[in-house]
Amino acid sequence: MSPSPSAPAVDDLRLVAAVARCGSVGAAARELLVSQPSASQRLGRLERRAGVRLFDRDTLGARPTVAGREMVRQAEHILGHLDGVYDAVRTATAQRSLHVGSFDSLAAALFPVLDELLVGVRLDQRVDHGDRMLAWVGEGTMDAAFVCIAEQVVLPRGVLTHHVGTDELVLLLPAGMRKPRGTRQPFRDLDLAWTTYDLGGTQLQARLADLGARPRRGATVGATLAMARRQAQPAVLPRSAVAGAGSLRPGERVVDLPFPSRLRLSLVTGPDPDALLVAALPRLRAALGLV
Repeated sequence: MSPSPSAPAVDDLRLVAAVARCGSVGAAARELLVSQPSASQRLGRLERRAGVRLFDRDTLGARPTVAGREMVRQAEHILGHLDGVYDAVRTATAQRSLHVGSFDSLAAALFPVLDELLVGVRLDQRVDHGDRMLAWVGEGTMDAAFVCIAEQVVLPRGVLTHHVGTDELVLLLPAGMRKPRGTRQPFRDLDLAWTTYDLGGTQLQARLADLGARPRRGATVGATLAMARRQAQPAVLPRSAVAGAGSLRPGERVVDLPFPSRLRLSLVTGPDPDALLVAALPRLRAALGLV
């Protein structure tokens, strides 16, 4: 079946992704082995069908607009699935596979444990934002996703939620720093890096500021740790991120925050979850130091 007149063709998607990656229509055309006029005409037709400008183009190159960035994201998502079709077909009879996603800050701790526990399963690991992974589970293109936002968003219809465990935010102190004291503003005039797994970032930053801190958000756990260690400053981050052996440097210690902050890790699956994956959750909970 050919695509409908309004649907972008695969070549359209490849062109959009290439222009964003290469920075100009000409460079994208060379990469795709087509002429620049042909690439420009195809991009123009796509923009007319979409009804919006996808790239701002001038003598310096091409830069995606807001609409263009979304088109690029959609294109990369679709092309990623297409690129994996043949591999999936070739391996389907050789080994059962599971497509499992997680967010960046948890992936390094989660996937090695899952890879060990899921004996006989080829684990296709994906890392992305929670809302995207939930959508993929809902549409059936991902088997399961580990997220901390399941209770904070509207879930796709038909998915199931499995409680994995509860984490908490803690305060990591650098070597030689005492635990902040005081009840009203224990973090007064204290530079402090922080990150969280869930959607409570805005509230957490406001709470830290109310306690006197100058909070700076890290994009991931790794970035937050690096920010804090580079300047010998404290950090607020999930306990599981520093619970493993060797995670703390000499002299560093973890203490409780002056307020409770819980994070709930959930496994979201389709209506027919993989039994081996669900059965692995208690051991996974223990390995991640969750309760």
